[in-house]
Amino acid sequence: MKRILFILALLAGMFGNDLAAQNYNQLYEQTPDGPRYINENGDRQHEDTTTVDSKTVPIGLKMWTIDPRFGNTTEVEVDTLMHQFQNVQFTDGLNGEYNYLGNIGSPRLSRIFFHRQEASQFVFTDPYDYFIVPVDQFRFLNTKSPFANLSYFSGGNQQNGEDRFTAYFGVNANRKLNFGFRFDYVYGRGMYNNQATSLFNGTLFSSYQGDKYDYHFLFSKNHMKMAENGGIADDTYITNPEDLPNSSSYTPSDIPTNLEQTWNRNDNFHVYFNHRYNLGFYEAPEDTSQHYDNFIPVTSFIHTLQYSNYERQFIAYNTPADYYANDFFGSEYQRDVTRHTSLKNTFAIALREGFNKWAKAGLTAFVNYEMRSYHLVDTLTAATDRYDRKYTENILSVGGELLKEQGKTLHYRIYGETALTGEDIGTFNLTGHADLNFRLFKDTIQLAAMAYTRRINPSFYYRHYHSRHLWWDNDLSKELRTRIQGELRSKKADILLSVGVENISNYTYFDNAAEGYDNNGATAYRHNVRVSQCGDNIQVLTASLKKDLALGIFHWDNEITYQKSSNQDVLPLPDLSLYSNLYLKFKLAKKVLSVELGADVRYFTKYYAPDYAPAIGQFYLQNPNDRIEIGNYPIVNAYVNLHLKHTRIYAMMYHVSEGMGKSNYFLAPHYPLNPMWFKFGLSWNFFN
Repeated sequence: MKRILFILALLAGMFGNDLAAQNYNQLYEQTPDGPRYINENGDRQHEDTTTVDSKTVPIGLKMWTIDPRFGNTTEVEVDTLMHQFQNVQFTDGLNGEYNYLGNIGSPRLSRIFFHRQEASQFVFTDPYDYFIVPVDQFRFLNTKSPFANLSYFSGGNQQNGEDRFTAYFGVNANRKLNFGFRFDYVYGRGMYNNQATSLFNGTLFSSYQGDKYDYHFLFSKNHMKMAENGGIADDTYITNPEDLPNSSSYTPSDIPTNLEQTWNRNDNFHVYFNHRYNLGFYEAPEDTSQHYDNFIPVTSFIHTLQYSNYERQFIAYNTPADYYANDFFGSEYQRDVTRHTSLKNTFAIALREGFNKWAKAGLTAFVNYEMRSYHLVDTLTAATDRYDRKYTENILSVGGELLKEQGKTLHYRIYGETALTGEDIGTFNLTGHADLNFRLFKDTIQLAAMAYTRRINPSFYYRHYHSRHLWWDNDLSKELRTRIQGELRSKKADILLSVGVENISNYTYFDNAAEGYDNNGATAYRHNVRVSQCGDNIQVLTASLKKDLALGIFHWDNEITYQKSSNQDVLPLPDLSLYSNLYLKFKLAKKVLSVELGADVRYFTKYYAPDYAPAIGQFYLQNPNDRIEIGNYPIVNAYVNLHLKHTRIYAMMYHVSEGMGKSNYFLAPHYPLNPMWFKFGLSWNFFN
């Protein structure tokens, strides 16, 4: 009750402040392609030209993201959009396209293959990509007055609920120099036993935007701790509870799980520093009201430093007998530890685009040197004779980039890089992207194409991993990936069509090596993971259509994706994934309060989705002798969104489809979703 009263008082204060600030002098600048926001989870927000107006963002406030290699900036909107605000905290993504373990803050894997990122050098943090904000998605800012955002999301109660709090603050020391911090905390207690999550991120940032010199700086610290329950012991508790005695009295906390007193813990910090010195000249502005000359950069000398330090621990105090196929060290060894550090320096020279009429594109050449170290447990002669083994890799690579960003019609970017020394010698990356924009029948049409060919050395932990239960040293071939993708976007018709195909040679993946044993006359399986490569080529075909409809206050947003894997046993994918959102959109309180009232649905067809391995914290193939299908279950959420000036609020009844039809609400095998419950969230921007 105290928490409810506090929230009501807080909301009253926010509404009062916003009503008093209706005449605040603010300015919003529309981008050529309309408002577009990519949130810090990497999810693409809906394009909404009606919610964000000229009274949303104050004069002098701008935000941008950067290219982590060269520090090139791309301006983005301040996060003020109401549309889909109710979904921004979801672990399964803005449109529900990720599989995860049911609890907020748990690992996830996209069902859309083209949305998956390549494995990083420290694969243990890859399933938490929604929480660890990469450099190219971090939002820097420049502001005439201090800016802050506070957001809070909650659901459930003190025993099984979830909470997330984020804070962002930035202030300028002068017109060019900025400082700020970002804070993110997630705590999911878990509806089911032994699945609590606790995630923390703290980031300090700074930028300087001068004519001849500029820099971007980030320091980020992350802590992620997840209790591992190994999934529920019997899916019947969810799929057919009527077959169990006293089925009406079961609650999620009554369902037995496979593991207890088991945790995965990831701690890491990152330092990023990019700076450049520009050579150029000043020219008089065309606008006579401007009192200073414009600086035109011609050549830039660029240096980028990136340092990362990782540590992962797998802690197991109570593991059931016969759960794992191997136990290399015995029960007295309860903590697996691996560490990784990376130091990368990039030096580049760039000839800038547009300094004269003949410079139609920019050209950059660079050299990159990276030092990597890894620490794994190893043995000399016996399990008790353990020691810390260090692996080192030194990679030297060179490359270049040709790009055209200026102008309204044609833009392109061609990027190439190859490794000359070290473990990655012989790898390369050649990527191209182009878009053509033109008017057709009073509409703005964009045609875009992307293609790449990459030869990749599998991540270190695919090649080497030593622990209590899992152990491998693999001699793996390099992967070869080739992708071609095209997009058609119509602004007036609000349509986005995308078609693509990818071919993969030597596809590398976590495989299931489960071993069967007799368990009272029935065959049971001991958990085991290995790394495998597919010798045959695998093709993935995908096509997606996004279409939003509107008639008065009625709105219907739809996105459907079709994909086909040529080898479903090695690379399983659902044929169809669907997101649909039906809602009413209107204004109240003298048209200062915007409202969205509706329900959305997430759906995908049945497939043998990847299982989850607690011992390595990764998704891997199911046991072919004991696999199950998930999918063909619609997940429906009902919600209301409110937006009043600088304040956004939502209230949601999550999973209202529970109990409708056959109960098969799993996004990963043996990991059920939370049942129906109430959620709410609010976000408040401060501009002074």
